[in-house]
Amino acid sequence: MLSRLNIASRQFSVSAAACKPETVKNWINGRAVESKTSDWIELTNPATNEVIGLVPKTTQQEMQEAVDSSSEAFHKWKNSSILSRQQVFFKLQSLIKRDMRKLAENITLEQGKTIPDAEGDVSRGLQVVEHACSAASLQLGENLQNVSKDMDTYSMRIPLGVTAGVCPFNFPAMIPLWMFPLATVTGNTMILKPSEQDPGACMMLVELAKEAGMPDGVVNVIHGQHEAVNFICDNPAIRAISFVGSDQAGKYIYERGSKNGKRVQSNMGAKNHGVIMPDAAKDATLNQLVAAAYGAAGQRCMALTACVFVGESRKWIPDFVEKVKKLQVGPGSNAKTDVGPVISKQSKQRILKIIDSAKNEGANVLLDGSNVKVSGFENGNFVGPTVITGVKPNMTCYKEEIFGPVLVCLEAESLDEAIDMINKNPYGNGTAIFTSSGIAARRFTNLVDAGQIGINVPIPVPLPQFSFTGNRGSFLGDANFYGKAGLNFYTQWKTVTQLWRAEDAAPEAKPQMAFPQLH
Repeated sequence: MLSRLNIASRQFSVSAAACKPETVKNWINGRAVESKTSDWIELTNPATNEVIGLVPKTTQQEMQEAVDSSSEAFHKWKNSSILSRQQVFFKLQSLIKRDMRKLAENITLEQGKTIPDAEGDVSRGLQVVEHACSAASLQLGENLQNVSKDMDTYSMRIPLGVTAGVCPFNFPAMIPLWMFPLATVTGNTMILKPSEQDPGACMMLVELAKEAGMPDGVVNVIHGQHEAVNFICDNPAIRAISFVGSDQAGKYIYERGSKNGKRVQSNMGAKNHGVIMPDAAKDATLNQLVAAAYGAAGQRCMALTACVFVGESRKWIPDFVEKVKKLQVGPGSNAKTDVGPVISKQSKQRILKIIDSAKNEGANVLLDGSNVKVSGFENGNFVGPTVITGVKPNMTCYKEEIFGPVLVCLEAESLDEAIDMINKNPYGNGTAIFTSSGIAARRFTNLVDAGQIGINVPIPVPLPQFSFTGNRGSFLGDANFYGKAGLNFYTQWKTVTQLWRAEDAAPEAKPQMAFPQLH
């Protein structure tokens, strides 16, 4: 059972019996603001489907107030020193660590993850905050002296202005932390639209940012669905949009935002393959596959959802199934739970429909989680771990991103056949190979067409010193998230050529004896 949580000026009284729904606030100009909307979205607990809150469809006027606040804050924030901006994130990373458990409990309540997985959600976002603390070196420009007599040229990275982030439900802490720390530490302001399905973590994070010293208006939060997205795409003051989510929404935002002259980075769908070579370390490999396929109930864009067993490794499938059978399904608040609920009733029905399609199209559902029951949580959105074998590339369960605790298993006679299968898939988010052969690993790395590759690493999400480099059908835009690519996305170059003639130097200048202070 979760404790009473104060989240952005709202209280959730959580008990096994009932939840009193409270309204989620907007965050405008440094404070939680009640929306004047008459249109609300029910916020539900995925483990019970109880209504635990009401999320506003923020009005046009309120969204414009958020933009106006960000625009006004930008003029001062962009001229603040990099050291003062950096200090905000030194403080923020400490506050996130302090409130790690509270953030995780909120994620479990609204999204359904287990507490350890929710803490991992926060921790991976925290790494980007810590990386933002390096902004003073990340924003170094370029300088060339004496390009001509007494003439120098230098280039510097400057912020764009007001930016926006549209976040998905599956990582309610990590994805906002992919966005606003790097956007704001480089001098931009940002408007966040968290998922209406789990906005609490985002609201907690902006409160912590204010506590860390973030000036009012630098980060604002609005809520809603289609109208909020259209507003972000169309508003002329917003210069860039970061998006993580589904294919349909990502393509729409990229097209509409780009037509309006905005920079857009759009992380979308995936079908990540794990290639199992016969020489892989069997037990370690199978354990990693279980975690990568069923962690977070499969609701990760980097989940391994398609496994290609090469040659004799296909004999390991029964042993894999036995490991999967041991996973415990239940509410994320239960310490014994391995697989929590999926986010909504609609998501559950979509997953079950895809499992049924596999049966109808000739695949073998060796382990079927369609009818799993969780005692005391009969109304929850639970799908048990599912293993589908005999899958062919033309089957629905392979072609569609399932986004649930379902692994589809394919077979190949050789590594090259497996690589060809992966390269024919339209997505290019990530892939992994499990092998003890450096030769096989190198060939795989060189030939496979995916943006992120793991060698005996099932979910190769890079640390923020690098960038999240999904490609092909998994990404639209020119600059990926965080790392150097993220820095490029949120900044633009300004180049200055200056002439200071030596004969104009003044000889009357006096020395300043005090040690210079930087602020």
